[in-house]
Amino acid sequence: MLKLRLITSCILIPIVIAGLFLCSLPWFAVIMIVISMLAAWEWTALSGIVSFKKRVSMTLLFGLIIFIYTLSLMFELEWILSWFNLINILQVSLIWWTIATLLVLFYPSSALFWPTSYLLRLIFGVLTLLPFFCGMLFLRQYNYVVDHHAGSWLILYLMLLIWGMDSGAYLCGKMFGKHKLLPRVSVGKTWEGLFGGLLTAGCVFYFLYLFIPFRISFSSLFVCSLSAVLISIFGDLTESMFKRAAGIKDSSNLIPGHGGVLDRIDSLTAAIPIFASLQLLLVGVF
Repeated sequence: MLKLRLITSCILIPIVIAGLFLCSLPWFAVIMIVISMLAAWEWTALSGIVSFKKRVSMTLLFGLIIFIYTLSLMFELEWILSWFNLINILQVSLIWWTIATLLVLFYPSSALFWPTSYLLRLIFGVLTLLPFFCGMLFLRQYNYVVDHHAGSWLILYLMLLIWGMDSGAYLCGKMFGKHKLLPRVSVGKTWEGLFGGLLTAGCVFYFLYLFIPFRISFSSLFVCSLSAVLISIFGDLTESMFKRAAGIKDSSNLIPGHGGVLDRIDSLTAAIPIFASLQLLLVGVF
């Protein structure tokens, strides 16, 4: 499994980097729509929806929403943006991930009502995936007028930071893990893995800050990065909680050795909008 996981990573990582730096903004948006729709398809399974037609319908509806929103950004359609505002969506993500964190910390006591409601779990999916999609578009446009690739560097930085956290936690957990973190949510995660992941993320942060040309102050970047890393833990645990409630091991088998799209982006679905939201709160639109 580990060998297959590494092989798949070696193939996907160059493709992801190429997509970040070689795709124009419209094509980047198209790629993000596809990724978000794949994640939405997998979330319908976490919501307990069995019917193929219903899963397709829910996925297409979500795809239509983010497609219309992307067009409204491109053509500055104020009649849509006035009520479907990117900044508001990112700020809502702060509320949602606070709620999601509490659901995880108090699981299974927190599961008194939502596991029996398909609609509520679908709403949770929208609150997870829509801010992620908006956050990716927002960060990709960072300082775009001055440097077309500034946003690409910022997203790559966040991805490497979170991947470093996940990889460090996985390896340290495998080698040293003895004390379970939240066994009722995820039996594989340990406190040793958590501390190993935080240490790895700290090393990645320091190394990348030295070599990536950020136009963000050190203090602002540090606060936002630390918050993104910490919330990414709960992004992972939140998906684990929903999978456990649905009786599913992986969100799908789309990516060999990794499970589904959600299994790969679960940490990023929390980290990306929280990082973007905090940047807005600290320094305004950048």
